[in-house]
Amino acid sequence: MSRQQHPSRLPCGSRLLDLSRPQVMGILNVTPDSFSDGGRFTARDAALRHAEQMVAAGATLIDIGGESTRPGARSVSPTEELERVAPMVEVIARELDVIISVDTSTPAVMRESARLGAGLINDVRSLQRDGALDAAADTGLPVCLMHMRGEPGNMQDNPQYPDIVSEVREFLVERMAACATAGIPAERIVLDPGFGFAKTLEHNLVLFRRMAELSALGRPLLVGVSRKSMIGKVLGHEVGGRLYGSLALAALALTKGAHILRVHDVAETMDVVRMIAAVEAAQ
Repeated sequence: MSRQQHPSRLPCGSRLLDLSRPQVMGILNVTPDSFSDGGRFTARDAALRHAEQMVAAGATLIDIGGESTRPGARSVSPTEELERVAPMVEVIARELDVIISVDTSTPAVMRESARLGAGLINDVRSLQRDGALDAAADTGLPVCLMHMRGEPGNMQDNPQYPDIVSEVREFLVERMAACATAGIPAERIVLDPGFGFAKTLEHNLVLFRRMAELSALGRPLLVGVSRKSMIGKVLGHEVGGRLYGSLALAALALTKGAHILRVHDVAETMDVVRMIAAVEAAQ
């Protein structure tokens, strides 16, 4: 697990994220239609309890999403997304000692979430919506840029790449350049290869195997494969049976240089992280 070329700390609003060791980001979907837990945490009290449980289990970031980005997901209006996300950012910022990440592509949600205490913008569209670059720059927060072609509604319509790793790398380089032009320096950027977004099973597997090549971009890597269909296709399991596959990929991601693991199952993933850390620290 080599992270020497990356900064050891990432300022996230009023908190610092320690990147000298792996960090776990817990997923909090306040949506009715997310692929794994849609509808479970739309009520504020249930969502807060789940966030509390993830923080107690070891999550240092909570990623709040108000728009499902599963394949075929419908779009939501900025107002609807804001009504879902803003109350959760406000209550978690007040109640819990954790970095709040907001999974959004919507400028108004970025600005309001930052005002309420969010510490990271996690955008699957890499700040390509109108006004998103300026909004993210104005917040002063770090951003996570992810590779995706198209929109969630059509991203799986026969995606093809001559070389998936080169495509992902070139896309992320281009988006980092766009960020720099907008006033977002490289020091505020985290990168996500975008597993499951506009990619076939073979694309996902090759990208995962060669993920360490993305470390050459010099930015921390966030990996989100928890319960995803690539696991189901390999193992033949529905969403509820993908825990062990998710943990296997979490462990493998750490060996390939991942800094942040975005997961549904925080306690189990923390066992993986701690066990690997104990081995790495042995004299």
